[in-house]
Amino acid sequence: MSTALINGVTVSYTDTGGAGEPVVFSHGYLMDATMFDPQAAALAPEYRVITWDQRGFGGTRATGDFSYWDSASDVLGLLDHLGVEQAVLAGMSQGGFVSMRAALLAPERVRALVLIDSQAGQEDPAVAPAYEQLEQTWLELGPAPVQDIVASIILGPADGPVDYAPWFAKWAAADRQELLLAFRCLMDRDDITGRLGEISCPSLIVHGTADAAIPVAKAEVVQAGLAGPAEVVLVDGGSHAANLSHADQVNVALLEFLRSLP
Repeated sequence: MSTALINGVTVSYTDTGGAGEPVVFSHGYLMDATMFDPQAAALAPEYRVITWDQRGFGGTRATGDFSYWDSASDVLGLLDHLGVEQAVLAGMSQGGFVSMRAALLAPERVRALVLIDSQAGQEDPAVAPAYEQLEQTWLELGPAPVQDIVASIILGPADGPVDYAPWFAKWAAADRQELLLAFRCLMDRDDITGRLGEISCPSLIVHGTADAAIPVAKAEVVQAGLAGPAEVVLVDGGSHAANLSHADQVNVALLEFLRSLP
């Protein structure tokens, strides 16, 4: 992967290059740029695919407190670094949080949005305490005691199509202090539902029907709030990371949407 100094942070990224329209993928919490390998393989023949590691994950370090507004500035800074004036921003879960905020910060830079298993609000108060407990256990004892639960929430069941092992290895090697910074960013995020009407670019909303972290109803709230045209594609049986558990279906929806852009 390549690196660039953006907003005082060394950001790790990949760029397939080429003359195709740029599509930037932003990953979910506890994931990294590699979660979009299936999408990069499907899109690269036609599009310039850019993936990046957000603060605290993969090759990008978190050196202090940050918010998703900071991460939105990071992705816009990455566009600057790469000389990209406008791009399609695609994000899974927290990557969607980042992409929507980037569209609010610099609407002229965002050609379209792709929101995969994401939402605009804060964490559900009914489940937030359980997430806090999982995080505390992870910080104290490492990921091993809770990794199966966490993986099932993100990737789907253990006997499903996504192999847990590579992610377990990454989680075991992750810096726990950086993880805490990223977790606080996740849990303390603001609610931008009331600002969705400021986003007028075309949007594709892809959501797994078996998403254990964000219910489909949250995606429908986003669709209803956006000012621009927004299509919802439900992925039958798709996990929170539907782009991994059901990559083929997600890739078909992505390509149809991208090819339809005026």
